[in-house]
Amino acid sequence: QVQLVESGGGFVEPGGSLRLSCSASGRTRSITVMGWYRQAPGKQRELVASIPSHGFADYADSVKGRFTISRDYAEKTVSLQMNSLKPEDTAVYYCHAHIQYGPVERQYDEDYWGIGTRVTVSS
Repeated sequence: QVQLVESGGGFVEPGGSLRLSCSASGRTRSITVMGWYRQAPGKQRELVASIPSHGFADYADSVKGRFTISRDYAEKTVSLQMNSLKPEDTAVYYCHAHIQYGPVERQYDEDYWGIGTRVTVSS
């Protein structure tokens, strides 16, 4: 199993910045992808950004150029730097980790989530 603990949410005015962090523990060597999702009131949870252990980061179109995801493999953390925040970025942000383990002929895939951290962008 993997445990994820988020921090860094809060209240900010439009145009401001926030940085979210997520610390992973447990079966971290099996993590293949880490990322951030968000869920606004009355809407489905959506991918914000993800970063694989090998490869390039991916972003939702709505945050490209404003948000940056990064991973610190030694510290087992993933962060999301959010700049030029807009009211429509208001949501609960969830850290996500996908793990894969087992022999090549029988691999297991599991997804883990943090409890979420609220981001409110308002004047």
